[in-house]
Order: sequence, then structure tokens, then C-alpha cells
Amino acid sequence: MVDTAIILAGGLGTRLRPLTLETPKPLLPIKEKPIVQHALENLARFGVKRAILSVGYKAEQIQEYFDQLDLGIKISYCVEKELLGTGGAIKLAADGLAEPFFLLWGDNLMDLDLQGLSSAYLEGGAPVCMVLTEREDTENFGVVQLEGNRAVSFVEKPKREEAPSNLINAGAFVVDPEILRMLPPGKSSIEKDCFEKIAAGGKISAYVHRGQWFPTDNLEKYELANNNFEPIKFK
Repeated sequence: MVDTAIILAGGLGTRLRPLTLETPKPLLPIKEKPIVQHALENLARFGVKRAILSVGYKAEQIQEYFDQLDLGIKISYCVEKELLGTGGAIKLAADGLAEPFFLLWGDNLMDLDLQGLSSAYLEGGAPVCMVLTEREDTENFGVVQLEGNRAVSFVEKPKREEAPSNLINAGAFVVDPEILRMLPPGKSSIEKDCFEKIAAGGKISAYVHRGQWFPTDNLEKYELANNNFEPIKFK
């Protein structure tokens, strides 16, 4: 079982304004708990020992909030001094890690089976295992083409009739830190500078999540999540 996670939680949350003018996106409440707390509690539920929060915008607020809680998981922080993109932020947060880790987008809510994901990673034999979820509105997401259990290509926001599948990147992964060596120094995109480059070589296995999945990256999606997400029972 993977025992460390990195959660990307450093975005400016511009599409959630005015909510994020004073409060960073990871602390916006969904069912009376901050968005990122739901992810942390799910990690703790599966026995993950350590979570690294990659933070930037209003990082001190995030640290102050979580430092006062005991969620049963050790939380540390990697603060971006400048915007590094998804690739740069992950590479910075993963510095010093030698074992595979969970990687989670901090603005998604899901009841992800982390034990199942960890097993799929081990069985898949690839350096990255990507969580996929089904969506009919493929025109709003990056769609994944599968060959067997491998994600071999990505199509950004295709028309429904042209989509290679109804499976999208759910923003959760297991990653071997060795694969991050291919990222350039400084700012980079994990999607374009890593995933898209290694997919054709069969280096991304897939795990399909059938449960809840709610993105919260704009006001409409945030409201939908707040109305419909069913929090995981914790403690």
C-alpha cells in the first residue's frame, strides 16, 4: 500500500471569485468541511501515513487551519514561491521521495478506493497509474483513449460524437518519482511534459473509479458539489 500522498492545492482559484478573494480554494467549505479536508480524511481512512500539501496562494491560512487538526495523518507543506505549473509544483513537493506516491488534484471530491488504486498500480507495472471516471459531457474534459488497461492518448474537450471514450482524467494517480526526472527545471506541466509523452509507450496504466466525483474549479461546479457530494464517514 502506498503510504505518502501529494495534494496539489496551490491555485489562485480565479474562477471561484469572489469566494476566493479572502479564502484560498482548498479551504472553501463543502458540507461544512474544507474541500481538501475531505481528501485528507479519505487518505487517513486507508492508512496513508503522510500528506504533502503543495500550496501557494494564501498558504499561511491553509497551514494555520490544518495545523490545529488531528486527522490521523502527518501533514507537511511545500510552498511555491512562484507559480510552477502542475509539473513544477509536483517535482518540488516530491523532492526526496524514493517510493511511489498518491497524487491528488486538491479541487476534486471523490470517495476513491485507495487500496484498489494501489493494487492496480502494482498490477499494472507502469510508472504511472491514472484514475479515470465516466462522464457523458466529454466536451468539458480531457478524454482518455484506452488500449487494454493502458491510457495511450488524450483528447482535450472533444465533441461527444468524436470522443474516443467517455472516460476522463479524474485528477488522481499513483506516480513513481523517477518519472519526474523527465520534467524540465522550473515551470512545467505534468500533463503535457510527462503524461502525454509517456502514454504512447504504454507507461500509464488505468484505474476506473465508479463512485462519486465532483470537480469544484468554478462557481457552478462548486455549487453542484456542495449540494450533491456525500461526505465519507470519518472516525
